[in-house]
Amino acid sequence: MQRDRRHRVEALIWIAILGITILIISLYIEPIGRHATISQPTQQDSVVMATPSMSPFDPNEADYKTLISAGVPRNIAVNLIRWRESGKVFRIKEDIALCYDMTDSLYFVLEPYIIIGEKYRIKPNQSNYTALEHKAHEVSKEIVYNTFRIDTATAAYLRTIGFSSRQAELVVRYGNMIGGYRNIEEFEECYAVDSAMAARLKPYIIFPEKDTTTIVAAPAITFPLEVNSADSASLIRVRGIGPKSIGHILRYRELLGGYYSVEQISELKMVTAENFQQISQQIWCDSSKIKKIYINFARHKELELHPYITDRTLKRIINHRELKGGWSTIEEMIDKNILSHDEAARIAPYLDFGTNPEE
Repeated sequence: MQRDRRHRVEALIWIAILGITILIISLYIEPIGRHATISQPTQQDSVVMATPSMSPFDPNEADYKTLISAGVPRNIAVNLIRWRESGKVFRIKEDIALCYDMTDSLYFVLEPYIIIGEKYRIKPNQSNYTALEHKAHEVSKEIVYNTFRIDTATAAYLRTIGFSSRQAELVVRYGNMIGGYRNIEEFEECYAVDSAMAARLKPYIIFPEKDTTTIVAAPAITFPLEVNSADSASLIRVRGIGPKSIGHILRYRELLGGYYSVEQISELKMVTAENFQQISQQIWCDSSKIKKIYINFARHKELELHPYITDRTLKRIINHRELKGGWSTIEEMIDKNILSHDEAARIAPYLDFGTNPEE
């Protein structure tokens, strides 16, 4: 009798312990589940940048939901808000290019939709220039400047006078793309150079001098012009291409790895249908000059920068390569649902399925 009573007491104690354990576990798991739904987005969570679904946004005022609705990748939206919270004000569109996680190809897609509100925009009046000059003077107290030639300045030197590593690389790369900086206006067009930096450096920059002793005739250009080997001096002589369009054409050429079709020029926002009709009659593309991507060996960064490879496609390429290896043909990538037929048609001229050239 006493034994049965003891067994019942022990059973009740174990049931009580089990119930308390279940209660503790349920209370612990629930907040974790809620927390998981608001975790910070990662680089791979970026929204696929489909141009038709994008809309204008003001980086100084748009909240997180508005930025996402406008088509801004989640990680970039978070970083824009963090920059604002730290006191950053976007005065020009190019300020966004310096945001953490921003790539050249992504900025190229976002740029047409960026709107800088009137109260934030740099205004071309005397008070504004006075403020810039004052800011330049304050910064110049901390850095010793010497005159330097912009056409020979290296990224390493630019870092010593206030540029970040990424800004310095962009300044050098943009200068190479446009055939060298010829004046302060072209220097300011580089999106890694803000107005304060330009005002600060203007007294110290030496631009290449024009040779006034000998008049040299411009080299003859054969039309139609081969656009993959053309420099800025050649492109400016094409009817329909203005000075501001040249930088975009050269920059897009570098991001793509070269043009395989004249039609790709029409993908640039600043090229109107009327201008393209003019331009297309004066240029042609030598597809043998295209820089190929060794799709089975290319690094993540190389793939990420290409304008035709979306975030979704990039994730599928990386995941499939890691699990099952590479591909032999573009058709295999379509069959494995890595690329759609339209995506394959666009990217195929840039892909090489051969062996790694570095091996």
